[in-house]
Amino acid sequence: MTQAQTLAPTAPPESRVPLPLITAAFTANFDRFAVGPILLTVAAALHVPLAATVALAGGYALAYGLSQPFWGVLSDRIGRLRVVRAALLLAALAGLASALAPDPDSLLALRVTAGFAFGAVVPSSLSFVGDAVAPARRQSALADLMAALGLGSGLAALFAGLVAHWLSWRLVFAGPALAALVALLGLRGTAEPARPPAGRLSAQLGAVLRAPYAHLVAVLGLVEGAVLLGGLTFVAPALQHRGLSAAAAGAVTALYGAGTLLFTRAVKALTGRIPPHGLAAIGGGFAAVGYAAAALAPGVWTYALVAVLLGAGWAFLHTTLQAWATSVVPAARGTAVSCYVAALFVGSALGSLLGGGAAEHGRFGPVFGLAAAATVPLTAAVVLGRRRFGGTG
Repeated sequence: MTQAQTLAPTAPPESRVPLPLITAAFTANFDRFAVGPILLTVAAALHVPLAATVALAGGYALAYGLSQPFWGVLSDRIGRLRVVRAALLLAALAGLASALAPDPDSLLALRVTAGFAFGAVVPSSLSFVGDAVAPARRQSALADLMAALGLGSGLAALFAGLVAHWLSWRLVFAGPALAALVALLGLRGTAEPARPPAGRLSAQLGAVLRAPYAHLVAVLGLVEGAVLLGGLTFVAPALQHRGLSAAAAGAVTALYGAGTLLFTRAVKALTGRIPPHGLAAIGGGFAAVGYAAAALAPGVWTYALVAVLLGAGWAFLHTTLQAWATSVVPAARGTAVSCYVAALFVGSALGSLLGGGAAEHGRFGPVFGLAAAATVPLTAAVVLGRRRFGGTG
């Protein structure tokens, strides 16, 4: 009997994610990706170096990641949707305050707060899918969620570039704050799925700590965050370094969302025909090719290519890891998923911060080259680990 078969819970035969929850996840991703195209604009407006505004992306991602254990434990105890509703309210308040921030320090503090709040939305949504969707259909349902996330990231880049160029960068933070309030209203009628009773907090945490595959998924999430999300942070600045405006850089970076949206449809079609570890191998190959092209032949077209292929990598590789994370500890699903997502965004913050110095001097080739090199062992580890875990969920 495989590890997956031992741990797989009984799940109702649901296959869709409720639209209000998809809207909330879309909004969370929109807010997270809106900052990339305006890093240079904010740096110029606040009279600080680019490395200082890169900290907005890194600090947000770090808060997003470190908040995960708190949100995961809480969602196991009080419910996925209760957590999402509370987080959306806090995120909306922080976003509106960000639009009024008078200086870099207060803006950074407010972005960290927004990252902490929005950090609850996606992992709670993943846990919702784990509770409500049978394991054999879970990656397909997650592909729908990833399509919404990809659309959010793509539209965020486009919205941010256009709004910052034609209006004000401050409105970039107000937009998703208002969208969070809309999502909050839409969730009022959505019911909680059935989930195992939480039990004692020590037992809840102990179940995750004793599961070896939970540790492996978290480590892989850390590297995935640094490679896929950390590298993506530098696509818009690289385009602007080559002379594109914030609006044009945002439009090109939005191809990431288009790639995610397109390739999640392919994941849905291929789920059941190709095993999860095979899907992960396809995604890793896409990401590696994109990064290698951007490193070896830097230019607008290769940066556009890497945006599309990172969307493909996210669709294939990331949904595999996500579905795996929902299956490793079903009795404490929210806690286990939150540990994975925490590692993912801590890795994202580390990737952004490590590349910030090179980006400050326009050295984007080494950043993308290192990402290409790191994608290979990451993909191999996901493929081997997921294959050994077995099962479908």
